[in-house]
Amino acid sequence: MTTIKNSSKTLLVMRFSALGDVAMTVPVIQAFLNQNPEVKILYVSREKFKPLFSQIPNLTFYTADLDGQHKGILGLYQLAKELNQFNISSVADLHNVLRTKIIRAFLRTNEVSVLDKGRKERKSLLEKNKVLKPIKTMPERYADVFRKLGFELKLSHQLPENKVEKENAIGIAPYAMYEGKMYPLDKMHEVVEKLAETGLKVYLFGGKNEAEELKTWEKSNPNIQSIAGTLNFEEELELIKKLKLMVSMDSANMHLASLVGTRVISIWGNTHPFMGFLGYGQSMDDVIQDQTMKQRPTSVFGKESKKAEKIDFFQHISPELVIEKIENSI
Repeated sequence: MTTIKNSSKTLLVMRFSALGDVAMTVPVIQAFLNQNPEVKILYVSREKFKPLFSQIPNLTFYTADLDGQHKGILGLYQLAKELNQFNISSVADLHNVLRTKIIRAFLRTNEVSVLDKGRKERKSLLEKNKVLKPIKTMPERYADVFRKLGFELKLSHQLPENKVEKENAIGIAPYAMYEGKMYPLDKMHEVVEKLAETGLKVYLFGGKNEAEELKTWEKSNPNIQSIAGTLNFEEELELIKKLKLMVSMDSANMHLASLVGTRVISIWGNTHPFMGFLGYGQSMDDVIQDQTMKQRPTSVFGKESKKAEKIDFFQHISPELVIEKIENSI
């Protein structure tokens, strides 16, 4: 049984998915607890995200088994029943979806603050005659949830200090969930090979489904090593911490690198950093995107409708451009 000692003021925080979104809550939670040390947090999420919070004092992680015992309305009632055993003073819903709304209805507290997802602002960036300007970032939106509960919270928007000795290595995460966000693999393979030829170690990041493809990339140069499917979460974060920089799409790897203070060169296709999803503490100067394509962005998260026009968002982003950006950054 999970317990929180001296929990006179316990704040329940909920966020169930996805990896990048959960990762973006971490620096907000850290800043909140630093600035409000009298508060203890009970963070409810999926078990696989637990390692993200392992080093945060005054935080207890509680597993929501949403595919097992906490599945469906009865399961969510059971989860709320378990959470009601804690002395919860207020709720910060950082997800604001049907599941968290149901849980909130079963909790014994009326002091609740929920995430404003900024749907109207995001939609304005998808309009044909859009005015392209940055909207509020996701970390600031998360911070607003705590502010609405009456807490003081100021975000630095700086990468955490990273003093570990760096390898002569970079990481490249070539994949993204949606095709419109993913730099073409043949171009990225060329980037990897040419960087490896300079003597730079290149680690390839991906999931188990990508492991077979990335394994073939190793054959051209011993400086190329795929770690897809070979490391656990904690080991992957430790490796990212030692890299000179990470290269990723608009994907979870960008947010994981932010957590350990590693600079990211991010490549953007049908999404746009102005939507508010740039990695915490990362710089717009390290963004690679085609700003001549006036229709960008065409999607908030990368998913396009089946009727959407097929567009190559990377047609003007050559491997040479990506390589030059990387070499000028290490």
